Amino acid sequence: MRANQMPVALAGTAALTLSAEIRRRFDEFSRSQKDVGQYIVDHLDETAFHTAEELARRASTSSSTVVRFAQALGFEGFPQLQTAARDEYRRSREQATPDVDQMMAPPLFPIDQTEFEAALAADHTNVEDTARKVDREEVAAAVDLIASSERVLVCGADQMAFFASYLRHLLMLLDLRCEVVASPSQEGLARLGRIDAATLVIGFSAGRPHPLVLRALKFARHRGARTIAFADATLSEVARLADHRLYYSSNSPTFVRSHTALLGMIQALAYAVYAKDEPAYAERIKAFRLK
Repeated sequence: MRANQMPVALAGTAALTLSAEIRRRFDEFSRSQKDVGQYIVDHLDETAFHTAEELARRASTSSSTVVRFAQALGFEGFPQLQTAARDEYRRSREQATPDVDQMMAPPLFPIDQTEFEAALAADHTNVEDTARKVDREEVAAAVDLIASSERVLVCGADQMAFFASYLRHLLMLLDLRCEVVASPSQEGLARLGRIDAATLVIGFSAGRPHPLVLRALKFARHRGARTIAFADATLSEVARLADHRLYYSSNSPTFVRSHTALLGMIQALAYAVYAKDEPAYAERIKAFRLK
Protein backbone atom coordinates (compact mmCIF):
# COMPACT_ATOMS: atom_id res chain seq x y z
CA MET A 1 0.00 0.00 0.00
CA ARG A 2 1.53 3.33 -1.08
CA ALA A 3 1.15 6.91 0.08
CA ASN A 4 -1.83 7.61 -2.15
CA GLN A 5 -3.48 4.55 -0.63
CA MET A 6 -2.47 5.33 2.94
CA PRO A 7 -4.66 3.68 5.59
CA VAL A 8 -7.49 5.90 6.76
CA ALA A 9 -6.18 5.45 10.31
CA LEU A 10 -3.14 7.55 9.48
CA ALA A 11 -4.71 10.20 7.31
CA GLY A 12 -4.92 13.66 8.84
CA THR A 13 -8.04 13.83 10.99
CA ALA A 14 -8.27 10.10 11.65
CA ALA A 15 -8.63 8.79 15.19
CA LEU A 16 -5.71 6.37 15.00
CA THR A 17 -2.34 8.15 15.16
CA LEU A 18 1.00 6.96 13.83
CA SER A 19 2.00 5.81 17.32
CA ALA A 20 -1.28 3.95 17.79
CA GLU A 21 -0.89 2.23 14.42
CA ILE A 22 2.63 1.10 15.32
CA ARG A 23 1.39 -0.27 18.65
CA ARG A 24 -1.52 -2.06 16.94
CA ARG A 25 0.69 -3.78 14.36
CA PHE A 26 3.85 -4.17 16.41
CA ASP A 27 3.88 -7.98 16.43
CA GLU A 28 3.82 -8.05 12.60
CA PHE A 29 7.22 -6.37 12.25
CA SER A 30 10.64 -7.98 11.94
CA ARG A 31 13.08 -7.69 14.82
CA SER A 32 14.96 -4.76 13.28
CA GLN A 33 11.70 -3.04 12.33
CA LYS A 34 10.54 -3.37 15.94
CA ASP A 35 13.64 -1.41 16.98
CA VAL A 36 12.54 1.42 14.69
CA GLY A 37 8.92 1.26 15.84
CA GLN A 38 9.89 1.35 19.51
CA TYR A 39 12.07 4.39 18.96
CA ILE A 40 9.42 6.29 17.00
CA VAL A 41 6.73 5.72 19.64
CA ASP A 42 8.97 6.99 22.45
CA HIS A 43 10.69 9.79 20.46
CA LEU A 44 8.01 11.20 18.19
CA ASP A 45 9.55 14.68 18.27
CA GLU A 46 12.83 13.38 16.87
CA THR A 47 11.07 11.35 14.20
CA ALA A 48 9.27 14.50 13.10
CA PHE A 49 12.45 16.45 12.39
CA HIS A 50 15.43 14.11 11.98
CA THR A 51 16.56 12.48 8.74
CA ALA A 52 16.11 8.76 8.15
CA GLU A 53 19.88 8.35 8.61
CA GLU A 54 19.88 10.12 11.97
CA LEU A 55 16.82 8.19 13.15
CA ALA A 56 18.50 4.94 12.12
CA ARG A 57 21.62 5.83 14.09
CA ARG A 58 19.63 6.62 17.21
CA ALA A 59 17.58 3.44 16.87
CA SER A 60 20.79 1.41 16.34
CA THR A 61 19.78 0.17 12.91
CA SER A 62 20.22 1.08 9.20
CA SER A 63 18.51 3.76 7.13
CA SER A 64 17.26 1.06 4.75
CA THR A 65 15.47 -0.59 7.70
CA VAL A 66 13.82 2.74 8.50
CA VAL A 67 12.59 3.02 4.91
CA ARG A 68 11.33 -0.59 4.90
CA PHE A 69 9.54 0.07 8.16
CA ALA A 70 7.78 3.08 6.64
CA GLN A 71 6.73 0.96 3.68
CA ALA A 72 5.52 -1.82 5.98
CA LEU A 73 3.17 0.75 7.53
CA GLY A 74 1.80 1.62 4.09
CA PHE A 75 3.83 4.73 3.28
CA GLU A 76 5.72 5.25 0.04
CA GLY A 77 8.86 6.08 2.02
CA PHE A 78 10.24 7.82 5.09
CA PRO A 79 9.17 11.39 4.12
CA GLN A 80 5.50 10.34 4.21
CA LEU A 81 5.97 8.65 7.60
CA GLN A 82 7.68 11.79 8.84
CA THR A 83 4.70 13.89 7.74
CA ALA A 84 2.42 11.68 9.84
CA ALA A 85 4.82 12.02 12.78
CA ARG A 86 4.81 15.81 12.43
CA ASP A 87 1.01 15.89 12.33
CA GLU A 88 0.77 13.83 15.50
CA TYR A 89 3.50 15.82 17.22
CA ARG A 90 1.84 19.13 16.28
CA ARG A 91 -1.53 17.97 17.62
CA SER A 92 0.03 16.83 20.89
CA ARG A 93 1.77 20.20 21.29
CA GLU A 94 -1.45 22.08 20.60
CA GLN A 95 -3.22 20.08 23.30
CA ALA A 96 -0.48 20.76 25.85
CA THR A 97 -0.89 23.74 28.19
CA PRO A 98 2.05 26.16 27.72
CA ASP A 99 4.20 26.95 30.76
CA VAL A 100 4.60 30.76 30.80
CA ASP A 101 7.63 30.70 33.10
CA GLN A 102 9.33 28.12 30.91
CA MET A 103 8.65 30.21 27.79
CA MET A 104 10.27 33.26 29.41
CA ALA A 105 13.31 31.42 30.75
CA PRO A 106 16.60 31.70 28.82
CA PRO A 107 17.85 28.50 27.15
CA LEU A 108 19.89 26.25 29.43
CA PHE A 109 22.42 25.42 26.69
CA PRO A 110 23.70 27.61 23.81
CA ILE A 111 22.63 26.96 20.25
CA ASP A 112 26.23 26.42 19.10
CA GLN A 113 26.82 23.54 21.53
CA THR A 114 30.14 21.80 21.88
CA GLU A 115 30.12 18.00 21.87
CA PHE A 116 30.39 18.07 25.67
CA GLU A 117 27.41 20.42 25.99
CA ALA A 118 25.36 18.40 23.50
CA ALA A 119 25.85 15.23 25.56
CA LEU A 120 24.99 17.09 28.76
CA ALA A 121 21.92 18.64 27.14
CA ALA A 122 20.75 15.19 26.04
CA ASP A 123 21.04 13.93 29.63
CA HIS A 124 19.00 16.90 30.84
CA THR A 125 16.34 16.21 28.21
CA ASN A 126 16.24 12.53 29.13
CA VAL A 127 15.54 13.32 32.77
CA GLU A 128 12.77 15.72 31.75
CA ASP A 129 11.25 13.24 29.32
CA THR A 130 11.37 10.46 31.90
CA ALA A 131 9.77 12.66 34.56
CA ARG A 132 6.93 13.64 32.20
CA LYS A 133 6.17 10.01 31.39
CA VAL A 134 6.24 8.69 34.95
CA ASP A 135 3.17 6.57 35.68
CA ARG A 136 2.32 7.13 39.34
CA GLU A 137 0.26 3.97 39.58
CA GLU A 138 3.09 1.85 38.20
CA VAL A 139 5.59 3.45 40.59
CA ALA A 140 3.29 2.97 43.59
CA ALA A 141 2.77 -0.69 42.66
CA ALA A 142 6.53 -1.20 42.28
CA VAL A 143 7.21 0.37 45.68
CA ASP A 144 4.58 -1.80 47.37
CA LEU A 145 5.97 -4.95 45.76
CA ILE A 146 9.57 -4.21 46.74
CA ALA A 147 8.63 -3.34 50.32
CA SER A 148 6.49 -6.45 50.82
CA SER A 149 8.39 -9.15 48.92
CA GLU A 150 10.18 -11.88 50.83
CA ARG A 151 12.94 -11.99 48.21
CA VAL A 152 13.93 -9.64 45.40
CA LEU A 153 15.92 -10.89 42.41
CA VAL A 154 17.39 -8.18 40.17
CA CYS A 155 18.54 -9.18 36.68
CA GLY A 156 20.67 -7.06 34.36
CA ALA A 157 23.42 -8.11 31.94
CA ASP A 158 26.25 -6.29 30.16
CA GLN A 159 25.84 -2.52 30.64
CA MET A 160 22.75 -3.09 32.80
CA ALA A 161 24.67 -5.23 35.31
CA PHE A 162 25.95 -2.10 37.08
CA PHE A 163 22.44 -0.70 37.54
CA ALA A 164 21.10 -4.03 38.78
CA SER A 165 23.91 -4.15 41.33
CA TYR A 166 23.32 -0.54 42.38
CA LEU A 167 19.62 -1.18 43.01
CA ARG A 168 20.58 -4.23 45.05
CA HIS A 169 23.01 -2.07 47.06
CA LEU A 170 20.30 0.48 47.86
CA LEU A 171 17.77 -2.18 48.85
CA MET A 172 20.32 -4.00 51.00
CA LEU A 173 20.84 -0.74 52.90
CA LEU A 174 17.17 -1.04 53.85
CA ASP A 175 17.83 -4.61 55.03
CA LEU A 176 15.75 -6.09 52.22
CA ARG A 177 16.73 -9.53 50.97
CA CYS A 178 18.00 -8.95 47.43
CA GLU A 179 20.15 -10.89 44.95
CA VAL A 180 21.57 -10.09 41.52
CA VAL A 181 21.86 -12.17 38.37
CA ALA A 182 24.24 -10.46 35.94
CA SER A 183 25.52 -13.37 33.84
CA PRO A 184 24.46 -16.89 32.80
CA SER A 185 26.97 -18.42 35.22
CA GLN A 186 26.20 -21.55 37.19
CA GLU A 187 25.55 -19.43 40.28
CA GLY A 188 23.32 -17.03 38.36
CA LEU A 189 21.25 -19.81 36.80
CA ALA A 190 20.92 -21.42 40.22
CA ARG A 191 19.42 -18.17 41.54
CA LEU A 192 16.95 -18.14 38.66
CA GLY A 193 16.05 -21.72 39.54
CA ARG A 194 15.03 -20.62 43.03
CA ILE A 195 12.39 -18.19 41.74
CA ASP A 196 9.01 -18.92 43.29
CA ALA A 197 5.71 -17.14 43.91
CA ALA A 198 7.23 -15.25 46.86
CA THR A 199 10.00 -13.76 44.68
CA LEU A 200 9.90 -10.35 43.01
CA VAL A 201 11.93 -10.29 39.79
CA ILE A 202 13.19 -6.91 38.48
CA GLY A 203 14.64 -6.82 34.96
CA PHE A 204 16.77 -4.09 33.38
CA SER A 205 16.84 -3.44 29.65
CA ALA A 206 18.48 -0.96 27.27
CA GLY A 207 17.67 -1.33 23.59
CA ARG A 208 17.20 -4.98 22.67
CA PRO A 209 16.72 -6.97 25.89
CA HIS A 210 19.49 -9.36 26.86
CA PRO A 211 18.41 -13.03 26.52
CA LEU A 212 19.23 -13.59 30.20
CA VAL A 213 16.77 -10.89 31.30
CA LEU A 214 14.07 -12.26 29.01
CA ARG A 215 14.71 -15.73 30.40
CA ALA A 216 14.39 -14.46 33.96
CA LEU A 217 11.05 -12.72 33.31
CA LYS A 218 9.60 -15.66 31.38
CA PHE A 219 10.67 -18.06 34.12
CA ALA A 220 9.17 -15.73 36.74
CA ARG A 221 5.86 -15.72 34.88
CA HIS A 222 5.93 -19.53 34.70
CA ARG A 223 6.58 -19.75 38.46
CA GLY A 224 3.90 -17.21 39.38
CA ALA A 225 6.37 -14.54 40.56
CA ARG A 226 5.62 -10.82 40.30
CA THR A 227 7.79 -8.76 37.92
CA ILE A 228 8.96 -5.20 37.30
CA ALA A 229 10.82 -3.97 34.21
CA PHE A 230 13.06 -0.94 33.73
CA ALA A 231 13.12 -0.28 29.97
CA ASP A 232 13.97 2.57 27.60
CA ALA A 233 11.28 1.49 25.11
CA THR A 234 7.62 1.23 26.07
CA LEU A 235 7.18 -1.53 23.48
CA SER A 236 10.23 -3.50 24.64
CA GLU A 237 9.67 -7.24 25.05
CA VAL A 238 10.88 -6.90 28.64
CA ALA A 239 8.21 -4.28 29.33
CA ARG A 240 5.55 -6.42 27.72
CA LEU A 241 6.47 -9.45 29.84
CA ALA A 242 6.48 -7.60 33.16
CA ASP A 243 3.56 -6.90 35.48
CA HIS A 244 4.78 -3.34 36.00
CA ARG A 245 6.91 -1.10 33.74
CA LEU A 246 9.14 1.84 34.61
CA TYR A 247 10.14 3.77 31.49
CA TYR A 248 13.27 5.90 31.16
CA SER A 249 14.61 7.90 28.22
CA SER A 250 18.14 7.07 27.04
CA ASN A 251 18.67 9.18 23.91
CA SER A 252 22.22 10.45 23.39
CA PRO A 253 24.35 11.93 20.60
CA THR A 254 27.34 9.92 21.87
CA PHE A 255 28.44 6.38 21.03
CA VAL A 256 26.59 4.92 24.06
CA ARG A 257 23.10 5.29 25.48
CA SER A 258 22.48 7.82 28.22
CA HIS A 259 21.82 6.24 31.63
CA THR A 260 21.38 9.45 33.61
CA ALA A 261 17.59 9.13 33.82
CA LEU A 262 17.84 5.44 34.74
CA LEU A 263 20.17 6.22 37.62
CA GLY A 264 17.74 8.87 38.85
CA MET A 265 14.84 6.41 38.59
CA ILE A 266 16.69 3.80 40.66
CA GLN A 267 17.56 6.26 43.42
CA ALA A 268 14.04 7.72 43.44
CA LEU A 269 12.49 4.25 43.67
CA ALA A 270 14.72 3.24 46.57
CA TYR A 271 13.90 6.49 48.37
CA ALA A 272 10.17 5.87 47.85
CA VAL A 273 10.55 2.44 49.47
CA TYR A 274 12.39 4.06 52.38
CA ALA A 275 9.76 6.80 52.76
CA LYS A 276 6.96 4.21 52.82
CA ASP A 277 8.06 3.16 56.32
CA GLU A 278 10.76 5.62 57.35
CA PRO A 279 10.77 4.74 61.10
CA ALA A 280 11.47 1.08 60.27
CA TYR A 281 14.53 1.98 58.20
CA ALA A 282 15.77 4.99 60.17
CA GLU A 283 18.23 3.24 62.50
CA ARG A 284 19.83 1.21 59.71
CA ILE A 285 20.25 4.27 57.48
CA LYS A 286 21.63 6.27 60.41
CA ALA A 287 24.25 3.58 61.03
CA PHE A 288 25.22 3.60 57.35
CA ARG A 289 25.65 7.38 57.31
CA LEU A 290 27.96 7.19 60.31
CA LYS A 291 30.37 4.84 58.51
